[in-house]
Amino acid sequence: MMMTPIEPADSSDQDPNGLDRSHAAPPARTLIDVIRASAEAHPDASALEDERGALSYAELLALVNRTAGRLHALGVRRGDRVGVRMPSGDRYLYVAILGVMAAGAAYVPVDADDPQERADLVFGEARVRGVVGAGGEFVDPDGTVAGGLFDGQDPHPSARPTRDVDAPTPDDDAWIIFTSGSTGVPKGVAVSHRSAAAFVDAEARLFLQDAPLGPDDRVLAGLSVAFDASCEEMWLAWRHSSCLVPAPRSLVRSGEDLGPWLVGHGITVVSTVPTLAALWPEDAIENLRLLIFGGEALPPELSARLIGDEREVWNTYGPTEATVVACAAKMDGSAPIRIGLPLDGWELAVVDGAGNRVGAGEQGELIIGGVGLARYLDPAKDAEKYAPMESLGWQRAYRSGDLVRADPEGLVFLGRADDQVKIGGRRIELGEVESALQNLSAVTAAAVAVRHSAGGTAMLVGYVVPTGEDFDRGAARAELAESLPAPLIPVLAVMEELPVRTSGKVDKAALPWPLPDTGEGDSALSGTAAWLAEQWTAVLGLRPVDERADFFELGGGSLAAAQLVSRIRVRAAEFTMSDVYDLPRLGKMAEAIGEEEHATGATNYSSASPTPPLMQWVQSLSAAALFVLAGARWVTWLLAASWLLGLVSGFEFLPSAPEWVIVTGLVLFVTPFGRMAIAAAAARLLLLGVRPGDYPRGGSVHIRLWLADQIALQIDPVGLAGAPWVTYYARALGAKI
Repeated sequence: MMMTPIEPADSSDQDPNGLDRSHAAPPARTLIDVIRASAEAHPDASALEDERGALSYAELLALVNRTAGRLHALGVRRGDRVGVRMPSGDRYLYVAILGVMAAGAAYVPVDADDPQERADLVFGEARVRGVVGAGGEFVDPDGTVAGGLFDGQDPHPSARPTRDVDAPTPDDDAWIIFTSGSTGVPKGVAVSHRSAAAFVDAEARLFLQDAPLGPDDRVLAGLSVAFDASCEEMWLAWRHSSCLVPAPRSLVRSGEDLGPWLVGHGITVVSTVPTLAALWPEDAIENLRLLIFGGEALPPELSARLIGDEREVWNTYGPTEATVVACAAKMDGSAPIRIGLPLDGWELAVVDGAGNRVGAGEQGELIIGGVGLARYLDPAKDAEKYAPMESLGWQRAYRSGDLVRADPEGLVFLGRADDQVKIGGRRIELGEVESALQNLSAVTAAAVAVRHSAGGTAMLVGYVVPTGEDFDRGAARAELAESLPAPLIPVLAVMEELPVRTSGKVDKAALPWPLPDTGEGDSALSGTAAWLAEQWTAVLGLRPVDERADFFELGGGSLAAAQLVSRIRVRAAEFTMSDVYDLPRLGKMAEAIGEEEHATGATNYSSASPTPPLMQWVQSLSAAALFVLAGARWVTWLLAASWLLGLVSGFEFLPSAPEWVIVTGLVLFVTPFGRMAIAAAAARLLLLGVRPGDYPRGGSVHIRLWLADQIALQIDPVGLAGAPWVTYYARALGAKI
């Protein structure tokens, strides 16, 4: 059970920072209370949509209630902890999370892509009652599969939770998320329902006050649930009866390819890190009403580019230990970029080395208090990091280790006071990565530093001194992957020795950057391969020396791959993230780029010849027949009206037609089924035998494509009445839905 943090004393009359706020914390409640309130307000609104379709709030709660009942039947009780390790993007991942909380337990997430060793460590430290895995299997701590949570579940709104399930209270833990640890062991941070719900309600008081979020809004779920920012995504949707829309992880990491997906899925709210947003094209955000940044510093130029008249852009700050977000600032395009003022119920103070508040405009360490304070599972660590601060009059305060400038208009982030860094929004203790490097079997000494690529992206670089002359980077990375999540595996640089100071400590400022070539001798690369090597160097900081070099063995990850694709598309517009994964070696990747350039250059679209005169006459004559087809619908309506009027005396002069002709015309030309059948049949017949490829303008394929398109245009196969049946029409055309 979570101990409610003691509220700090009111010191607004003596605060030289000017950061104290008079707004009280939101009323105490649980996250389950939050989503149930949204469901009561809008039971039929979409709550969650994945590739299977949408679940309404009533349907989602029905699944959650059933899941809570099954967890209870499997021995889960209020106050327990349940691990969750399921593939991202699936509706049942979110049903499992909500079901665990509805059963009174706290969920402990681990990314499905993280190594098993890390999962075992996290679940062991948290002492979970069991783990919900892929497919909804509930596995006991001893590895026994106790049962399935979702088999045969019917999301009927009449479902109710098992009577024996104890609902959580505000003092119970909602989640336990593990962050990077300086000793090499991740730290478990427990957040109570009181803190979590206060965070959700406090943000609701900030964003889009003139046009609040509602059932018509759609929120992107693109972050790992093992990352506390995912909680913001989920509850931005569920606090406002909006729809949460999970995106495939590979798509989120792809950068440019995410843009069309956001537009196509009608996404209006995104919470992300600046590194990813910097890869998006302009049209990716055209529908966004709310864009929230956090996790790392927001570049001023990126903020200015994304602000719009109909879009709010916010910069947020907050450690996991203070429940996701502690302060926020609305961006207006001006400098400096601020992290803002505290959320309602949070308290901030900037202090000097003696723990006393600094004056306005001065810098110091940021201290956080208030309703958002979480706790460490390790009592000793908790007592150290959340110790009282008598100078502030706070009985419980979190030392963030972040340096900020105190400003009554909003704090300005200056950096870290220790070895903790943030890369891609993930908080990383360099000590954890160094510990893993030093444990490598082929390494005698190691150090880790943060460097920036030519593209400006922060990256981890591991400098290692190998035990022998032949150091295998691929084998070393594979060994690291057994204990570190992928984002924590650094680029590896081989050193003969590490530079040290007179104190005996490694002199990280003297570690080389950019890195030297990855092999011996002069590079023999030329042409496309040489150009591609330059792009690799820009995103990796390492220059490959031959065509056998592997992008991922040199340290490439999903974010680096996204940046690489953006660069490659200057020459090969159709190059994708999957191509990087399919062709990781420099030579093969260069060949693919060259082939696409050759194919593109083979057809000069800018100088394509006009349609031949003969074909222009064919199209003109065909247009006359097409207009006859379009008029058939109106003739049918007129004949039907004439037949009806003919039932009344006085209209005998109107033209008439047999009833079977009128009925046939209505079925074919008026009902959506008839119009769809005509359009689909015409397209299938006209395009029979046509295969993907390049065809000459004015040729037979051109005229067949044009006719099929024009018939559909004149017959209007879908229209308003046919919208519910559009998937059947698409299948009739040959599409796979």
